Amino acid sequence: MEKLAEEAFSSMDISPSYAYLIITINDYPGISQKELCKKLTIAPSTSTRFIDKLVKNKFVERKPDGKHILIHLTKEGKSLCNEIYECLNNIYLRHLEILDENHSQQLIHLLHEASELIEKNNR
Repeated sequence: MEKLAEEAFSSMDISPSYAYLIITINDYPGISQKELCKKLTIAPSTSTRFIDKLVKNKFVERKPDGKHILIHLTKEGKSLCNEIYECLNNIYLRHLEILDENHSQQLIHLLHEASELIEKNNR
């Protein structure tokens, strides 16, 4: 899976991990770091490192909101989203080449279930 993702994102200057972070922020504008960690099942220290790099590259910004810091995409970050979604679609199409559609759908379903179980156990 990771190799397919690396291949799909090879045309971009960001790794799949950063791309997932960007599209999650795009889907949940103004998300807190805590919520971002939950959604991506990553450690706070990992998210801090990723966010810091994305801030440095001017793809995201931190905005204070009372006692909280919320994360938003910048214009540059938003401009990457279509290309990221295209790469994700390429991963799916590559799955279909390797696996038949039925196996590909089963894999997606199992990964989704596993993600939900992990999230449930992290609460």
